[in-house]
Amino acid sequence: MTATWLDQSDVDFMLDDCETWAVVGLSDNVSRTAYSIAALLQQRGKRIVPVHPSAATVHGEQGYATLADIPFPVDVVDVFVRSELAGDVADQAVEIGAKAVWFQLGVIDRDAHERTTAAGLRMVMDACPAIEWGRR
Repeated sequence: MTATWLDQSDVDFMLDDCETWAVVGLSDNVSRTAYSIAALLQQRGKRIVPVHPSAATVHGEQGYATLADIPFPVDVVDVFVRSELAGDVADQAVEIGAKAVWFQLGVIDRDAHERTTAAGLRMVMDACPAIEWGRR
């Protein structure tokens, strides 16, 4: 991996050492990629937390309208929103004390990466957990 925002040690940390994943943009829409990736995370033993304005329960887990509404610690904030909205989500991840931020395929915000990593969080962009697990 050559991109500075796709460091293998950060990927490994999130996939191996992080248990609770807030999935921003996850709804009960089964045709969306977030839905299938959240199911994969659960199959891999992760606790998923749906974060969507509708706060729907997805895959048996209670949803929350915002990251700030989650009443327990979050390890990774997994972001399924457009790049122009993702930086704000990364800033919210810093505010709630998350350990890491994962921007999904096609989601890139270099300024957000700089702010987030400067705040001490690990971060990857333009990546998918399913693909990264498949490379192992």
